[in-house]
Amino acid sequence: MTTSAPDRAPDTAPQLDLNGPCATIRLNRPSQHNRIDPTDIPVIQGYLDTIEATPAIRVVVFAGNGPKTFSSGYTLQAIREKLDERTFEALLDRIERLPLPTVAAIHGGVYGGATDLALCCDLRLGVTTSRMFMPAAKFGLHYYPGGMRRYVERLGLTAATRLFLTAATIDSDEMLRIGFLTERVTPETFEARLMQVVAELATNEPGAMAAMKQSLAELGAARADTGPIERRYLESLASPALRDRLSEKLAGR
Repeated sequence: MTTSAPDRAPDTAPQLDLNGPCATIRLNRPSQHNRIDPTDIPVIQGYLDTIEATPAIRVVVFAGNGPKTFSSGYTLQAIREKLDERTFEALLDRIERLPLPTVAAIHGGVYGGATDLALCCDLRLGVTTSRMFMPAAKFGLHYYPGGMRRYVERLGLTAATRLFLTAATIDSDEMLRIGFLTERVTPETFEARLMQVVAELATNEPGAMAAMKQSLAELGAARADTGPIERRYLESLASPALRDRLSEKLAGR
């Protein structure tokens, strides 16, 4: 099992690799930092259908192609034109609810919506060169409720506040300290450690893991009313500030 397939091939939609008890969904646009395109959403949903219909699969790994970036998140053009369709959010919610254990193989940088993809996973293995940031505030975007909930539940209010409001880049030391990474290794030992983690998970009883995943999610669930958060998110999608800032970014200014 490899998480960083050779990056000489053309960028494509995400790929599915089935290897014994492990299914790896690999984002495959290395020249674009493995960004997630709207057309990738039904592809990944189809992979999840296959995975859930295959009893032999015990573990799901999300990875990116190439040596530098796990993923730069949802493409900027899609944030401007497609985010209100909620398909990306629905995909991440489904990944969070998967009964199988999930691992984010963060072999490099992770940005934007890809940070939420990582937080959907049960375990997040990173390397000493990993970096992350959440740029929503720079774009004028109020993040969607599910993503904000995951940030608060996984990282705590203090860390979530800092990351959302400052849009600051943090290194692997800080990612590990706040719990964004559950484990960190050197790039040279990353692949071997990932295989160990997958093997550990694959030997456990699937029904017990699925039940405990559900119970842990219920115990850690935030109890805030998300109605006002939803309203503020929808207002930001229609705001001139978001439109103008994304236009500037897409124009390279």
